[in-house]
Amino acid sequence: MKKVLPLLLFAFVVCNTVAQTTVETFESFKLDENRKIKIHVPEGYDEEDKTPHPLIVVLDADYLFDVVVSNAKFYSYWEKMPKAIVVGISQERSRYDDCNFSDESGLPDDKGNEFFEFIGMELVPYIADQYRVANFKMIVGHSFTANFANYYLFKDNPLFDAYIVLSPEFAPYMEERIAERLSGFQTMKFYYLATAELDDKEIAKRTKDLNTMLASIENENLNYFFDDFKTADHVSVSSYAIPKAFDQLFNVYELITPKEYKEKILTMEGPVHTYLTEKYNTIETLFGFKKPVSLNDIMAIYAAAKKKEDLESLQVLSDIGKREYPETMMNFFLLAEYHELSGEPKKALKTYEKAFTMPEVDFMTKDLVLERIDALKADFGW
Repeated sequence: MKKVLPLLLFAFVVCNTVAQTTVETFESFKLDENRKIKIHVPEGYDEEDKTPHPLIVVLDADYLFDVVVSNAKFYSYWEKMPKAIVVGISQERSRYDDCNFSDESGLPDDKGNEFFEFIGMELVPYIADQYRVANFKMIVGHSFTANFANYYLFKDNPLFDAYIVLSPEFAPYMEERIAERLSGFQTMKFYYLATAELDDKEIAKRTKDLNTMLASIENENLNYFFDDFKTADHVSVSSYAIPKAFDQLFNVYELITPKEYKEKILTMEGPVHTYLTEKYNTIETLFGFKKPVSLNDIMAIYAAAKKKEDLESLQVLSDIGKREYPETMMNFFLLAEYHELSGEPKKALKTYEKAFTMPEVDFMTKDLVLERIDALKADFGW
């Protein structure tokens, strides 16, 4: 029995892990054939969780899918990006036909047109129907498929909000078209471009030429990032670039860092609580769902409010604590501190007493509350 239990436990862990990624045969009417797709859902995804998740579509899934999924799991674990649904399209034997373009126009041709419609009119709607998909959608491609990913930019209402373009093997006229299109967007778009020192020379040259064009664009709706990896080649650029792309594309989502605290929050004009509000409003606008305000971020704003003697922010934080952490003493503790610093000791005392009846959170402990109560009573002889 001692040997059986570990084996059963191992089997459960393996099954649980595998269950997060499924392989399906998708019957495509646009392509008039069946295609193999891979679908990864975040850990803990179930019917009770109503949170929508960003969708990442991965071309060349035969080798890119696992790289994207592993990084998505890692970054979401550390709250550096939202948990995402990742869909990969296997193209081992069809990538050149799938991404075919006209040598004259540089636009999708023959099966390339059909594959374009397959993703936009069949695959993405199917995933959105089967899973809780947020507004934010991303596409990832490498080399030939990286060129293809850009075609979605040219629609009036692009299907994707973010593009990870790795060592692209461009069709004719693509650099100029991409630059022109990205310069005119009225809605937020994210574009990440990468090449490498050991990349194919022609690919590297055209990628750098595009970077020169994009770097000069002045459009507040464009979030553009570029990397030229010094030790990578045409193949390994993908493993270098995907985590770097996630770092930059999801920068607004991650927790407030010490650097951000020092350089942005402490130096800002006005009440610091606005930084927190704007950060989470931006997250909701971009990703299509409300992210719970993290304890880390509340504590960062609290520290800044205390340092800058910003009583308004302290009061607002107490309201946030009431909404986000209602089962803890946060609301009463911060409100009591606000009253105390505002010169209202009686209100502070009563509010600290309410805080004492609630569960502790972070540094806000019952011992600290008692210290504050005793100090107030001693100061005013109560």
